Amino acid sequence: MSDSCCCAVCVRTQEVGVVEDLGQFKRLLNPGLHFVKWPLEGVVGRMSLRIQQLDVTCETKTKDNVFVQVGVATQYRVITDRAYDAFYRLTDPRNQIQSYVFDVVRSTVPRMDLDEAFTSKDEVASEVLNQLRDVMRDYGYEIKNTLVTDLSPDNRVKASMNEINASRRLKEAASHKAEADKIKQVKAAEAEAEARYLSGLGVARQRKAIMQGLQESVGAFSDQVEGAKPKDVMDILLLSQYFDTLSVVGANSLILEHDPKTVASLRESVGQGFMNVNGK
Repeated sequence: MSDSCCCAVCVRTQEVGVVEDLGQFKRLLNPGLHFVKWPLEGVVGRMSLRIQQLDVTCETKTKDNVFVQVGVATQYRVITDRAYDAFYRLTDPRNQIQSYVFDVVRSTVPRMDLDEAFTSKDEVASEVLNQLRDVMRDYGYEIKNTLVTDLSPDNRVKASMNEINASRRLKEAASHKAEADKIKQVKAAEAEAEARYLSGLGVARQRKAIMQGLQESVGAFSDQVEGAKPKDVMDILLLSQYFDTLSVVGANSLILEHDPKTVASLRESVGQGFMNVNGK
């Protein structure tokens, strides 16, 4: 005992020191300056109180027999007042946590289809957290959170899923395009029908206006010219239109047969028809 001396020991912030006396646990050292009786006492270990993260990658299969790689991140830390259990009860706490993660993932994911597994990552993480929290607390560790950081099937499965999605979107696009073409054709048909209807109204009104003008012209000519008859006025109008037509044909370098007898018979029939319309 006379050869023993006091040694100064510093423990850093967010750490705890474990002191043994001749191989037996003596006490825990909080952050700060401490003195130990060397060589009887010694600091045999230091444990960090910071939050640590363990990344675990587990291969399992889904309910529809698709193998996936599931990445789980577990965040944990040593409980300060249970540092004794954390130091002495577990040889390798990281392997212990990894074993529990494997067990939970391989018992949860096989109950889900692949699509369901992607949408239920929170459920998998919650199962891992609930399983680890109580077990690891008995060993002096607090599980802060668990996260499913990756869910990756085989590359061929990914390619198939992308192809299925692309095909579905192409089908929807084709359906929308066909619907748009249908609407365009219906609207075009409605517009054409409306245009023809309005064109018919315009032609009918034009002809009505021409007839009214002819009637007024024939009546005025008959009243102002002594001895003139409506038939004479019709002959003049018909001949004027006939010569106008010949002028247009000649201007466009067209060749038509000309028969004055045909013109005379046409003039007679038109005049007679006009007379019948007016009731004279």
